[in-house]
Amino acid sequence: MTGTRPRLVIIGLDSVSPEILSRFRPVMPRLSALLDRSVRGTLQSCDPPITVPAWAVMFSGVDPGSLGLYGFRHRRPGRYTDYYIPTSGTPQRPLLWEMLSRLGRKVVVMGMPPAYPPPAVNGIAVSDFLTPDDATDFVRPPTLGAELLRASGGPFFDISFRVDDRPQVAAELLEMTKRRWRAARYLWSRDDWDLFAIHDIGPDRLHHAFWKYFDAAHPRHVDDPVLSRVAGDFYGLLDREIGAFLDGVGPDVPVLVVSDHGSQAMEGCFCINEWLIDRGYLALRGPRPAAGTAIEAADVDWDRTRVWGAGGYYARLFFNVRGREPHGTVEPAEIPALTAELRRYLDAVRRPDGTPLGARVFAPAEVYREVVGDPPDLMAYFGEVRWRSAGTIGHGRWFLEENDTGPDDAVHSFDGIYALFDPARPGGGADGGRQKIIDIGPTVLQRFGVTLPYHLEGQPIPALVGEPDPAPGR
Repeated sequence: MTGTRPRLVIIGLDSVSPEILSRFRPVMPRLSALLDRSVRGTLQSCDPPITVPAWAVMFSGVDPGSLGLYGFRHRRPGRYTDYYIPTSGTPQRPLLWEMLSRLGRKVVVMGMPPAYPPPAVNGIAVSDFLTPDDATDFVRPPTLGAELLRASGGPFFDISFRVDDRPQVAAELLEMTKRRWRAARYLWSRDDWDLFAIHDIGPDRLHHAFWKYFDAAHPRHVDDPVLSRVAGDFYGLLDREIGAFLDGVGPDVPVLVVSDHGSQAMEGCFCINEWLIDRGYLALRGPRPAAGTAIEAADVDWDRTRVWGAGGYYARLFFNVRGREPHGTVEPAEIPALTAELRRYLDAVRRPDGTPLGARVFAPAEVYREVVGDPPDLMAYFGEVRWRSAGTIGHGRWFLEENDTGPDDAVHSFDGIYALFDPARPGGGADGGRQKIIDIGPTVLQRFGVTLPYHLEGQPIPALVGEPDPAPGR
């Protein structure tokens, strides 16, 4: 580590897998050059491998159960159809920038989820892709808002990507990327930061909207002469923007590039609530409604329902527990047997081609050290998360070729990336092996010479730890 003052830039690329990195390295000369001088490898994501909670796991050093973060939507206790979106106040443990801020380190954090409203830090915090369209409280200090938008050229939080107009998605994606990195360059220039962390949601949006156009192995591949070029155009632009940012950073500041999980082609959707209806776990008062009806809008007979589910990258299953839900039908003592039954029946499900779907079903307490907040009763992955969970009903079948919430080409995978360029250790790149996402936060804290808090579950990664701060804890 150069000098006596630890510094670090973190570049978070949402949904980038080792395979994606390899595929697009030819159009990313700046990032490729950085990787060639970095300790790098595969970063194993958490359960579940989705943006919220994965980034929070990375930068807190604890698992989703300890954070109380289980996905993009959480069910309110005792409610059947009332869900809320996690905010920056949802995590039950502090994140890296909060810990460093308390020690007087100057930090910038741009969009690392969950980040709306922006958290209080010793520096600048910008909110994430979950920022409401009409929000004005997207940066802290709030007086920086108008100035930041002028520097960037406009909002850069997210785009609508599950829509049919793919050329429009491409145009908005490229513009969002330019704006985000203009904002990053502007914020970097404002002070001499100890930690600067930026999250880019762009790769994730690209994969969802354009995977079938750039991957000939996608089950619904489309050879479109225009849309097939979007992925290369995006990654080329991203590389130029990152390069321009790094030019401002200079050669003496360590840079850590990470992703929260990977991506892969989506094979289809398994309709969890259709399956529950057919198996007799979920009851309706009348006939099935129109295809694509949200379970929240359906006329569910809760007095005869034992289990219902929610869709997404994984299925969240909820038991209608007597004493917990208003119309509970499942005695608490019946839960172990009901869990075993659901596992057995889901394990027997076969895809339309007759091959096993492959269901991994587990209770949060089976994979997390502790379980706080509002978890589902069971979590289920299908086909190694290549199949989404469709929560809507009315389809009259268990499998869909497309996402039930809009056009979608990709799902997530467990393998992300990491690469650390450290100017104190110049030379060629090195294989750092396979590491765990939960270990990144403790690694960064140790690089800053901070005594690790007792509550951390992750451990520093030796290959990524530099020289300690001469004044630990300060």
